[in-house]
Amino acid sequence: MTTATTGRTAPAGAVGTAHPRVEGRDKVTGAARYAGDIPFADLAHGRLVLSTVARGRIRAVETADVLGMPGVLAVLHHGNAPRVDTDYTGMLGVPPDPTAAVFQHDRIPHAGWPVALVVAETPEQAREAAEALVVTYERQPHDIAFRAGRPDAYPADGHMPAATEKGDLEAELAASAHVVDAEYTTPEEHHAMMEPHAATALWDGGRLEVVDSNQGTTWIADELVKMFSLEPSAVRVRSEHVGGGFGSKGLRAHQVAAVMAATALRRPVRVVLTRRQMFSLTGYRSPTTQRIRLGADADGRLRALEHRSLNQTSTVWEFVEPSSGPARVMYDADAHRTVNEVVRLDVPSPTWMRAPGEAPGSFALEAALDELAERCGVDPVELRLRNEPGRGPVSGLPFAGRNLAACFREGARRFGWAGRDPRPGVRREGRRLLGTGTAAASFPAGALPATAAVTAQADGTFTVRIAAADIGTGARTALTLVAADALRVAPDRVRVRIGDSDFGPAGLAGGSMGTRSWAWAVTAAAEELRDRLVPGAAVPPEGITVRSDTTAALGALAQQERHSFGAQFAEVAVDVTTGEVRVRRMLGIFAAGRIVNPLTARSQLVGGMTWGISMALHEEAVRDHASGGLYGADLAGYHIATHADVPAIEADWVDDPDPDDPVGIKGIGEIGVVGAAAAVANAVWHATGVRHRSLPIRPDRVLRAGGPGV
Repeated sequence: MTTATTGRTAPAGAVGTAHPRVEGRDKVTGAARYAGDIPFADLAHGRLVLSTVARGRIRAVETADVLGMPGVLAVLHHGNAPRVDTDYTGMLGVPPDPTAAVFQHDRIPHAGWPVALVVAETPEQAREAAEALVVTYERQPHDIAFRAGRPDAYPADGHMPAATEKGDLEAELAASAHVVDAEYTTPEEHHAMMEPHAATALWDGGRLEVVDSNQGTTWIADELVKMFSLEPSAVRVRSEHVGGGFGSKGLRAHQVAAVMAATALRRPVRVVLTRRQMFSLTGYRSPTTQRIRLGADADGRLRALEHRSLNQTSTVWEFVEPSSGPARVMYDADAHRTVNEVVRLDVPSPTWMRAPGEAPGSFALEAALDELAERCGVDPVELRLRNEPGRGPVSGLPFAGRNLAACFREGARRFGWAGRDPRPGVRREGRRLLGTGTAAASFPAGALPATAAVTAQADGTFTVRIAAADIGTGARTALTLVAADALRVAPDRVRVRIGDSDFGPAGLAGGSMGTRSWAWAVTAAAEELRDRLVPGAAVPPEGITVRSDTTAALGALAQQERHSFGAQFAEVAVDVTTGEVRVRRMLGIFAAGRIVNPLTARSQLVGGMTWGISMALHEEAVRDHASGGLYGADLAGYHIATHADVPAIEADWVDDPDPDDPVGIKGIGEIGVVGAAAAVANAVWHATGVRHRSLPIRPDRVLRAGGPGV
């Protein structure tokens, strides 16, 4: 045993210093195992079979021949699968997407609906048998036509009110010196993370264990408990390493199917989705049509602001892409109206995708602000600064810090904005037109209740246990630094264990809330443990453990508008011969709370800005109206930004600690993508003199739009 001490002279402080990922060596050497890599004795493999029709009913699943194929163990479908419960509200406050409740009926609501699971001894046998399974359907007419003006669209709440309104919008528009009235569209977009969705289910001593790739083990365990009517103590979910999620790695069909098969066969069953299946089963960002109406005085101060957004949802689950959300935070006006609407179509269910609502909503809002700046003859940065609200435009609540102006001033200085010629289409290098653009960014800074346990070990080290999820963000490393500071020891004396629902309830990695929520709990437990340790006293072999729960602390927070903010800047070159748009450089300056680990934080912000380039210029999933399915549902047909598309991107931040957070964190997971596409689109206008209100800005669209010199 060692004496109870938090060690040597306390380090200067780990939080705020660059630190390599604590699991980095394991990842680059292959020692870190992901959900589809972990071996199990007697493991069987499941392969999902998806519908080939967009709407209808299953008439027959012809299993006899398939069951006779080598290695095939079972075929689950709506005729023999166990019943599950979907009449509940999950920990996120919403009912489950019924797509996850597989094989419960014979209805087909969209192309790619799960109709069967073939289980075999090897993945190859399962794949061959799944491809051989004959399913016959009764086809019915389907509707996938997403467009503005559909009479069946309706307002929907989602995780925010469907609509807000104050003032007389039409009167203020009529009295405005300058008016912008434009429609903006964004396409269907997919997560395309590197690691496919994978889950292994097994029963061990009467307890269900699921080894998964997810964004929150507590979340998935809670869903499985309710869906299969189990006791909470009877389910354990583990997810140690996750190769990207972006919002898609929640409860999906493959986890439920694996549990069903493991229950039927009484042996471990693994289900891994193919890349093409992920395009049907793991959610996506809905396309949007957004109408923005702005009215301003001669000097550019807003009198009227309306933001209406429409997205598609499936016929089985209502998902709202709250694209009018940014307008409720960013700018105020005497008359202010926002609406989120949805239309039900025969398509898969959309879901949360990095910066849901804010990413597409900021494109429309910030492009419209740029159009207003042009009409008013006011610099785009100055226009935004003139319209800084003192309180929440809709809520009326005070801001818990709003350093957007500092972001714009610092960004403009470093980007060289002051020397910008406001006239479009005047800068040229050979056959390329050059332009620069800017946009604002915001994303909520929330927190979810969490529990954490910190143990002082007999060897002088400390172990943190929390059901966090590191989806590539560096959360494991950030929590190591937070715990080290709270314990007043060096980071190498702290070991953080995550990704296990047995560690107790904790929020998911989503909504830029993960590290903030978990760090709060880790800090509380570590500080109490430090106070309990008696200098010079021995630590027993079993260690000394303190557990925390932040539920009460979060409930005591005063109501305020809590957000991260940012200013995005981009320079583009547009080839007048080919229509190709190249982003030459980008700069993002953010006010996003205290930065725990500058090394991984900068990577997250640059990654978000890269996604903004991808959103502006490349990403577009297109559905075939005849089949209801996607063209090119793979990484060859779905274009994303690659190394050749990524220029010199610089991300930095201003000092912006949250005084109400024990570490000062706000959250950076999503703020990097917000506004980035708008900055690129605004730069394209500055280069060509032509507005592109529909993403992506493809070469053919540039050539068709024309403009000076194009």
